[in-house]
Amino acid sequence: MSKENQSLTTEFILIGFTDQPVMKILLFLVFVAIYLITMVGNLGLVVLIFMERRLYTPMYIFLGNLALMDSCCSCAITPKMLEDFFSKDRTISLYECMAQFYFLCFAETSDCFLLAAMAYDRYVAICNPLQYHTMMSKKLCIHMAIGIFIASNLHSMIHVGLLLRLTFCRSHQIDHFFCDILPLYRLCTDPYINELMIYIFSVPIQIITIAIVFVSYICIIFTIFKMKSKEGRGKAFSTCASHFLSVSIFYICLLMYIRPFEEGDKDIPVAVFYTIVIPLLNPFIYSLRNKEVLSALKKHMKNNNIVKKLRLPWKID
Repeated sequence: MSKENQSLTTEFILIGFTDQPVMKILLFLVFVAIYLITMVGNLGLVVLIFMERRLYTPMYIFLGNLALMDSCCSCAITPKMLEDFFSKDRTISLYECMAQFYFLCFAETSDCFLLAAMAYDRYVAICNPLQYHTMMSKKLCIHMAIGIFIASNLHSMIHVGLLLRLTFCRSHQIDHFFCDILPLYRLCTDPYINELMIYIFSVPIQIITIAIVFVSYICIIFTIFKMKSKEGRGKAFSTCASHFLSVSIFYICLLMYIRPFEEGDKDIPVAVFYTIVIPLLNPFIYSLRNKEVLSALKKHMKNNNIVKKLRLPWKID
């Protein structure tokens, strides 16, 4: 391999969004705001679940881990993206690139499994309420969470290991704002084995998790329609509404993003929503209409006298 090709494998240039100075400043401010809100929302939710014993239930164990993975996804992508808005060369080393992809893959794979686990939890709660504490014990939930992280770690390591075997000789410019797997494939000569591994490992994960969510909600819908009381139906629907909205947004974006390998800059708008906007939305989706989360938040705000210190003009009941 020539000296030129060797240099191409040690450093990449992230093309990013735009070269216009005004747009750079505007996008920087927007993404800084999104990043700060995302981290405060997700990490705040994790801390709240940890501090409030009433939230030590299977649903909130999975929700806390989902918020943690959303924070991981945001940390993997956004800081480097913000730096590149004012960087002259916008370079990223090979190993930094692999690390960024590893944490992104780890977070997104964990999200798939966690959303499926949360769907199963809702299925048990609504369709088998009398057996809920037996079927969804805390011990089982912790084991499920550990299994999810182990499986996600192995999945990420497989793809990173396969990426390191590639020869990147077509270009050193990544037509994206982060190191994603498909733009990297477009820089190498023969990614056939890597693409095959996606179909062997990644596609089954998507199919299995989507199937679990789909079957769980089919059973939930049939059970809800069998309920005679309107109050029972409303309570059951409200129990699932937040999770169903989050799952719908996640998988719609995922299916839009998984397209033939030849497509290029059309990936970027969907990737922004998939990697930046969804982690921003999830804590609000699960918190704003969740009485238990809001109640716990109000309780800790009162205990810490946050309202008095901030001198807010409203009262928290």
